[in-house]
Amino acid sequence: MDVVFHAHNAVISDRMKERAARALRKITQRLDRVVGVTVRFHQDGPTRRVELRLNAPGHRDLISAGEARYYGPALNTALAHLESQVGHERTNPKGMGRRLVGA
Repeated sequence: MDVVFHAHNAVISDRMKERAARALRKITQRLDRVVGVTVRFHQDGPTRRVELRLNAPGHRDLISAGEARYYGPALNTALAHLESQVGHERTNPKGMGRRLVGA
């Protein structure tokens, strides 16, 4: 799994990057064949935003975001949303929806 970090108007410490990568590795163990994750850190005045995009073949792209005054709480919010989406994705993988009658 590749983890790509983008920083828009932000300076991100190596410790924050490692914290994000460690949490993402833990979450992605629940899905099959995760190709990559993009982590975007954005600062707009006093608001910090962290956006996570997870790519896995056979699954839709999972996108989550978190906003807070600091990057730590914003990352925690985004990770919680992503973890919830991964749980739903495991129970409803792509193609497991209702089948059309007569198809």
